[in-house]
Amino acid sequence: MTTPLMGTHAVASSAADPAIPKVGPVSAGASYAQVETRRWGQLNAPMTQWQGRRVWLVGASTGIGLACAQALRAAGALVVVSARHPQSVQDWAAQDKGVQWLEMDVSDPLQVQASARALLAQGPLDMVVYAAGYYRAQRATAMNLDEMLQHATVNYQGALQVIHAVLPSMLSRQSGHISVLSSVAGWRGLPNGLAYGPTKAALTHLAETLYIDMQDHGVGVSVVNPGFVATPLTAQNQFTMPALISPEQAAREMLKGWARGEFDIHFPKRFTFWLKLLRLLPYRLYFPLVRKFTGL
Repeated sequence: MTTPLMGTHAVASSAADPAIPKVGPVSAGASYAQVETRRWGQLNAPMTQWQGRRVWLVGASTGIGLACAQALRAAGALVVVSARHPQSVQDWAAQDKGVQWLEMDVSDPLQVQASARALLAQGPLDMVVYAAGYYRAQRATAMNLDEMLQHATVNYQGALQVIHAVLPSMLSRQSGHISVLSSVAGWRGLPNGLAYGPTKAALTHLAETLYIDMQDHGVGVSVVNPGFVATPLTAQNQFTMPALISPEQAAREMLKGWARGEFDIHFPKRFTFWLKLLRLLPYRLYFPLVRKFTGL
């Protein structure tokens, strides 16, 4: 749902920004590939038309997931929101026929399969966004195996369960898009990220491989790598988070990325650009720099 660590990590109108998806009619059964042709440099077919499209957001009762669900609904999508706890989503769903609440625990494979079957029985899913996340700061000097396994269960294995449940339908239709919410914390090892970072690295690797396998089958794949976003997860952090943004800002960046046909949607650029440069450094330089700038 967020990027809690780097020492650990009402939707605005889209009318003024051409990079944010437009609202417009889409004929029943039309795929995104049919709506707009992919141009050179675009790894996915641009998603600019959301009216009537069905999107399932998993792990979206708070934070980035909820803000994204609200942004997609504002753009005309029909959204299904799933999580373990309803938070305020049930009230929202009760007031809007275009919003559906479906309680689900991603750690329960049978529940995931049943939820997917129920949704697919109602009609095809044009997009599935995996935003479920679990985070507790941890260092190897105080290793907690149970906590580490819980991170793996929610952050990575849950994504596998959801993708396994929806991918056959998308493949049979040769249409749809899967987007997973990873984190810049998975780009390289960081202090306090012993439990969280590896699961996000695995999620990014999963998305990369999934894209390679799906690119000839009409199914889009993207990975979202946020920096620091003000959410219940990052509220645990006891340090000043650079380039902190709101969930609503994060949601707008996600929609912009999908509209541009991007695979790697990362933001805010003023922060993630430098982190991408750090990924290129050899370990003999990287480790001393991390130690210096984090003080850990």
